[in-house]
Amino acid sequence: MASYPAYDSIRRIGVLGTGTIGASWATYFLAHGFEVDAWDPGEGWRERLIAFIDNAWPAMEALGLAPGADKTAIRFHDNPGDAVAQAGFVQENAPEKLDVKRDLYRRIDNTLPSQAILSSSTSGLIMSAMQDGFASAGRFVVGHPFNPPHLIPLVEVVAGKDTDPAAVDWSIGFYNHIGKHAIRINKEVPGHLANRLQAALWREAVLAVKDGLASVEDVNAAVAQGPGLRWALMGPHMIMNLAGGKGGYRQMIDHFSPGIAEWWETMTENPRITPELADSLIAGVAEEAGERSIDDLEEERDERLIRLLTMLKETAR
Repeated sequence: MASYPAYDSIRRIGVLGTGTIGASWATYFLAHGFEVDAWDPGEGWRERLIAFIDNAWPAMEALGLAPGADKTAIRFHDNPGDAVAQAGFVQENAPEKLDVKRDLYRRIDNTLPSQAILSSSTSGLIMSAMQDGFASAGRFVVGHPFNPPHLIPLVEVVAGKDTDPAAVDWSIGFYNHIGKHAIRINKEVPGHLANRLQAALWREAVLAVKDGLASVEDVNAAVAQGPGLRWALMGPHMIMNLAGGKGGYRQMIDHFSPGIAEWWETMTENPRITPELADSLIAGVAEEAGERSIDDLEEERDERLIRLLTMLKETAR
């Protein structure tokens, strides 16, 4: 079993892949006082990364920067091996393709420092398949964030078959040390946990439109103006605990679960996203968005997230 460094000793973080997720991670690490070594294979990635950081930095300032945080403390590398060579921790954000990730791992396997952990942002791939055969596989974990990582606290940490259990413990502790909320996923399944929960809700949201139950806008409102408000404060099990009144979860299960079980019996269809259904969903979103562009919607989302995160931080028990 390998030994890992003290969290406070980590100064440089490698960021492999600087698309939307990687750029967001880089912003978060810089705001928390780290130096970042970045690499991406795309044309113009340096300019796009700088623009993302500049645009996101006011949000980081609103949430509070770490002492000494410097948005320019970033080095740009022409190959991934150089980006990880001096890193104490690596966040990998390559495209969701197994062959692409394994090719990247081949390129860094011999240069990843002996105590550094590589954490993959993969939203659904299986680490056991990604890490198989690499010398440093014992230090590979999944560290799946939610978009945008510079604002959303959640990180799902998952081991592969060759992962050192201590690497998982260290990764969870490190993410929590730098202000994230890391959770342990006990087994490998496609999509991990949070995406599977999200996919289950989206399945019903799509079926509601397909079957004419409600419009796209009203489906959105059914979540955003209802249970979504509670879910932002407490998870589904705790909310159900409160639904039982003074009797708690036991009373909720005794009184409500038989009826809910009957609902579950009707939730057996997986919708097929036909071109016609896709057009209907897209048109509904466009109608609700109105004149707001994607940039406008992202700005609105981020402003609300900052206010919500600030409130949750102020009221944390």
